[in-house]
Amino acid sequence: MTDIVLLHGAYQGPWIWQKVADRLRSQGHRVYVPCLDGCGERFAGARPGIDTQTHAEEVVEMMKLEDLSNVTLVGTSSGGMVMARVAERARDRVGKVVFADALALFNGEKIRDIVKPPAQIENDIVVGPSREDLVGRSFKDMEPSLREWAADRMKLHPRACFYDPVKLDSFWDQKWDAVVIYCPQAQNPGRPHQERCAKKLGARWHEIDTGHYPMLTTPVELARLIVEG
Repeated sequence: MTDIVLLHGAYQGPWIWQKVADRLRSQGHRVYVPCLDGCGERFAGARPGIDTQTHAEEVVEMMKLEDLSNVTLVGTSSGGMVMARVAERARDRVGKVVFADALALFNGEKIRDIVKPPAQIENDIVVGPSREDLVGRSFKDMEPSLREWAADRMKLHPRACFYDPVKLDSFWDQKWDAVVIYCPQAQNPGRPHQERCAKKLGARWHEIDTGHYPMLTTPVELARLIVEG
């Protein structure tokens, strides 16, 4: 049995991990899927001041309160940034880090250095795509019912997570049991970005031939790699 923490990305919430979490729990693992502040069902609480650091601190506190140990941390999309900060802040509790088509930023970098196209919706507090953009671009290759289901659940994301540089004091200088999972059909974050991460960490490399949401499109394969990768 393994303690596994699944971290969602931008515009998402715990629902994005539903299929993978169910699969992992059926195998006997303890699985935690926190909803990050200002996201998912907590979107109504979006406000200035929420960023990668505050997201990470919440997860670190959750891990302490739940007394988790030897945790497999999994981050997807912008959740990779949160995962890295959580890992360095709770090093004694982390056994493995898994970047699932995730952003892996170096200290001082920000999402807008990597993902540059502007969002369709943006204000001082949140950013994100329109539903039309999700259906017509991000989710266009999904099966229709899955595409509609996911689009109905997407929310905007705290703006500072995109524009504020990440703070990583020691993550990239430590040794980790690390896995990088690359999805070739995804436009971002892209192969060069994820190869950089794998090289820096000496991580094991896997590919799933799907888009940016493998937890929706290939949950069985993703669950297997989280445990065995």
